[in-house]
Amino acid sequence: MARSAAENRRRVEEHRARLRRQGLRPLQLWVPDTRSEAFAAEARRQAEAARQSGFAEDDQTFVDAVSEFPDE
Repeated sequence: MARSAAENRRRVEEHRARLRRQGLRPLQLWVPDTRSEAFAAEARRQAEAARQSGFAEDDQTFVDAVSEFPDE
C-alpha cells in the first residue's frame, strides 16, 4: 500500500528529529559524477601526467607503502 506524501514527510521529519536528538545534523555533500565522460577524461589526463612525472617512481613507492592489499 502506497503512503501519502504527507505521511512520508511526517516519517522523514520524525527520523531527522531522532537523529538531531542524538547530536547529529544533516549535511549535503556534492561529489564528482564518476559515471560521466568528463570525469573519465580528467582521470585519464591526471593519471598520464602522474605517470610522466619525474616523481612517478617515488610517488608509487609511497602509495604502495601506505596501502593495504587484502590478498597479500
